[in-house]
Amino acid sequence: MNLIGNLIWIIFGGFIVFVEYMVGGIILCATIVGIPFGIQCFKIGVASLAPFGLKITNSNMGITSGCLGTILNIIWIFCGGIWIALTHLAFGLLLCITIIGIPFGRQHFKLMSLCFTPFGKQLA
Repeated sequence: MNLIGNLIWIIFGGFIVFVEYMVGGIILCATIVGIPFGIQCFKIGVASLAPFGLKITNSNMGITSGCLGTILNIIWIFCGGIWIALTHLAFGLLLCITIIGIPFGRQHFKLMSLCFTPFGKQLA
């Protein structure tokens, strides 16, 4: 079921979103200051390519899981993360209007939580 959901997701816009996150990540990684944010764009891009069957968990390891991760999340939120999360919220609500769109709306809600605070989260 996850394979079918991911194929439908990719056909109807998932690949375009993936490319947008990858281009954004490359642009951010072109600067030294933007490298941590570019890496998060790559992570969100991978999650947006095939969200069905993907689990997002909180990471207790690494440099971005403590105080630094909180500071980076705050910077992320104010520099565009809130708008990305609100976009996924709007698409999720629109898709949940129909019964057929509910699984896809739930995936947008999952991506919304990742896009709001990506630091300190890992994909499983």
